[in-house]
Amino acid sequence: MKNAENLFEKALFVSRWILVPFLVGLIISAFLLLIKFTAELSHLVIDIHSLSEIELVLGVLSLVDLTLIASLIFIIAFSSYESFVSKFDAIDLEAKPAWMGKVDFSALKIKVIGSIIAISSIELLKVYINLKNYDNQEILWKVLIFVAFIISGVMFALMDRLSSQQSHKS
Repeated sequence: MKNAENLFEKALFVSRWILVPFLVGLIISAFLLLIKFTAELSHLVIDIHSLSEIELVLGVLSLVDLTLIASLIFIIAFSSYESFVSKFDAIDLEAKPAWMGKVDFSALKIKVIGSIIAISSIELLKVYINLKNYDNQEILWKVLIFVAFIISGVMFALMDRLSSQQSHKS
């Protein structure tokens, strides 16, 4: 029976590499965001003289939005790889960002929800700047979803804090 248990544990340990294709997919999606970012930036540069101030601000907010999403992708990819697959051994310590190796699953959850709140707040800011193009029901739904994200973020932070206090007591 112990041999079967050892074999299962070895198979389970090796199976962590199944996560790698998902992480590769995230990196590919970051390239897709880069293409979209470049197209949006090109549009802003080419049409700068014909854009209204509101259109320019909305365009810049879209660039910020894409940047935050790309950053979130890399935080998830790096943290997931280091937490679940393997450590980054081939990276020069001086070139390694300070946060690498320090973002555990709990910190990752907080970073993800914080990024989602930041992204949704930018989306809500776009609505505010461009109110005339939205009806009241659409605005209400966007605000309610934003509030739900904030409540979720606060709940995640409270749960993290409580579990952290519990582990310090043990």
